[in-house]
Amino acid sequence: MRILMLGGNGFVGRAVVADALEHGAEVTSFSRGRSGADLPPAVTQLIGDRDTGDYAALRTGEWDAVVDLSGYQTMHVDQAMDVLGDRVGRYVFVSSHAVYVRDLPAGTDENAPRREPMRSADVLTNETYGPCKVACEDDVLARYGDRATIVRPGRVTGPGDTASTVPYWVRRGARGGRVAVPARPEQPLQLTDCRDLGRLLVQLVTDDRPGAFNAVGPFSTLAELIETSADLAGTTVDLVRVPMDAVPPRFPLVEPEAEWGERRRNPAKARAAGLPVTPFRQTIADLMAWDRERGEPPLGVGLSPEDERKLLGEG
Repeated sequence: MRILMLGGNGFVGRAVVADALEHGAEVTSFSRGRSGADLPPAVTQLIGDRDTGDYAALRTGEWDAVVDLSGYQTMHVDQAMDVLGDRVGRYVFVSSHAVYVRDLPAGTDENAPRREPMRSADVLTNETYGPCKVACEDDVLARYGDRATIVRPGRVTGPGDTASTVPYWVRRGARGGRVAVPARPEQPLQLTDCRDLGRLLVQLVTDDRPGAFNAVGPFSTLAELIETSADLAGTTVDLVRVPMDAVPPRFPLVEPEAEWGERRRNPAKARAAGLPVTPFRQTIADLMAWDRERGEPPLGVGLSPEDERKLLGEG
C-alpha cells in the first residue's frame, strides 16, 4: 500500500505516518519541510509549497491513496487534484467538525447540516475556517466521487500536541491548588487522541472506504481534564468559577453554553470503521510526559500563575 501525505511533518501527520509504517505501508510526505521534526528514514520526503502552487515534486509517481492534512482553502485541494489526477486511487481529505452549523444538539452524526461554503478567505478565523473546509469537501467529492473520503476530527490532542489549549489545562491541573475556571466545570469535551486518528485514517485507506466520518473521542468534561491532570501529577485541585469577563478572551477550551452540543457528536460511524478509543487518562498521561520532556515551553494563553492568584484574591 502506497500512501501520499500532503503535510506529514506536523502533529497529526506524524501520527498517521507512524501508523502507516507500522502497518507496512510505503509512505511519501509532501510538505515545505520547514516545520516539525525529521520523519523516519523510511519515508520518502518531497518538498513543495501549496500556498505558492509549487507541486513540481508531485508530477511523477503513483499512490493508492493521498491523505490531505494541509488543505484549508479550495485553491489547495483543486491544485493538488489537478496535479495528481488519477495517479492516486483514493483521496482522503481531513476536514474538521467546524464544517457543521452552530448550535446543533448533542448526538448529531455526519448527516448534520453544514455551514455555507466559502471558497477562499484572506485570513482563516473561527468564522471562515469551517466554511472554507466545507468548500474543500465539496470539491474533493465532485472530483473523486466514490473515491473520496472525508474525515472530520474534533479537538485532537495527545503526545506531540503543539497547540496551547489542552496543554494549558493539563499543566494547570498538575500544578494543583485553587484553579480559576471561567466556565461551568461540567462543560463537555470530546478530545481525540492523535494516535487514534492516525489509526482511523490508515484503516480507511486500507479498506478503500468512502464516505464522511466524525473522528471524535470519548465524552469527558473540563473538570475531568483538570482533575485527571492533577491526579496524574499527585496534586489536588479546587475548581473556582470566575466570570468570563475577568479572563482574557478566547480562553483555552472554554465554549459558550449554546455550543456545548458541538462537543457531543456521534462517533458511531467512525468507530465502526476502525477508530479506536485510547482511554482518556492514558491520552492525558502521555501528553503530560511529552510536554515535560520538551521542557514545558511557554504557551502564551490563559492566565499566568501571578494573574490567577490576583484574580482569586491570593496575592
